[in-house]
Parts: sequence; structure tokens; C-alpha cells
Amino acid sequence: MKALIVDDERLARNELRRLLAAHPDIVVAGEARNVDEAEARLRELPIDLVFLDIQMPGATGFDLIERLDRVPLVIFTTAYDEYAVRAFEVSAFDYLLKPIRPERLARTLERTRAAWDASRGAAGAPAQAPQGRVFIRDGERCWLIDPVEIALLEAEGNYTRVCFGANRPLVARTLQSLEARLDPAMFFRASRTHIVNLHMVEGVEPGVDGAYTVVMRGGGRVPVSRRQSRRLRESLSL
Repeated sequence: MKALIVDDERLARNELRRLLAAHPDIVVAGEARNVDEAEARLRELPIDLVFLDIQMPGATGFDLIERLDRVPLVIFTTAYDEYAVRAFEVSAFDYLLKPIRPERLARTLERTRAAWDASRGAAGAPAQAPQGRVFIRDGERCWLIDPVEIALLEAEGNYTRVCFGANRPLVARTLQSLEARLDPAMFFRASRTHIVNLHMVEGVEPGVDGAYTVVMRGGGRVPVSRRQSRRLRESLSL
């Protein structure tokens, strides 16, 4: 796994590098001293795991997560335990208090490897980075989810309702901007206002004038425009 260390203190970065040397499968691909540098590194490099400090000049580790469209595995590293609850609210993989103990880091990395292996699928599949998670915020509530968990995206003006599980947060992004970041092999633009996850579709019902309605898991129905119904027939070989 390729890792990025984000910490404003050089000695802290060096110490974490030293500890990680005992785990040769974790390759430190880069470092960053602040959120701006970290954001740039994450856009430049194929990073799988981020060791992220929280308190840094200018912006916090939480601010970094909110800026990213896709979020790798995150392990917070901080000297302050008061952030632990919030860290897990944004689905951080783990939370390490400084000074980091070698045995505590080893336990965390065991769990990290298990998550990594699970993301690669069946044995024998080519090794690849797990798909980046999506950070979603609605008011004070935050989620870090895998895109495959999203069943439906619905436009509401310049906002988008993102439906996953029992959650339906409204995010301050347009449907078009979100579509550009989704896998077109998984997500289908059903109409001007809807994008559906094809993996969440249980059935297709014919309608008038050749248009379809897709039936989602749980029984929800999403109308498909006539133009997109033709594309849906081709993609599903109907």
C-alpha cells in the first residue's frame, strides 16, 4: 500500500517513517506539511492510506477530508484525544495518539491490510487500489462511503439528494458535477434529475412511448426519459 504522511512537524513525520520501516508492505510515497500540500499530493499520487494529523496551521485534517472528492483509508495521528469521537463520525479507519506505540501501529496495520485485501475482491484478481470513498456532509452530519453504496442521486436545484441505505443527505453540489466523478459503468443518467446505480436496480418496467421505469431495491421507482430509455436498453441488452 502506498501511504501519505500529513503532519506539520518534521520530527513527527520522521518518527512515523521510522515506525513504518518495520512494515515493508507500507510504502511512504510522500509527505505533506499542511492541508494544501496534502490535497496536491493526493491529486498527483495514487495514495491508498493517509496518516493524517488533525491540528495544523491554516486548516485541520477534517478540512482536508471535506475538500476531497474521493477519500482513501484515513488513520488520524494526533496528540489530542478530544477529537476521537469526531474522527469516527467521519469514518476514519483508526485514531492513533502520539507518541505512537509500535504495537498499537502494528494492530492498526493488521486491520488496514484486511480492509485492503477485501477491497481487491476474489483471490487471484489483479492488485489495485481500493476505489476512493466519497465524503458527504449535510449540516453537522458526515459520512465517508464507498460509491457502490449509493443507490440514487436526485437533483434539487443546485443541490443533490444522495440516497444510500436509510440516509438521504442533501449536498451542496449539482448533479452534473457529481456525475463527472462517478463510474459510468455503474451509474446511469436516467433523466435530467436522476442518476441510478445499476447494481441497485431490481427490475425494469415498460411505460408509454417506449420509456421505462427502473425499480430499485426496496421498491423505489425512478422514471427514465425516452432518450435515456434507448441507452438503458443498450446497456442492459433489453
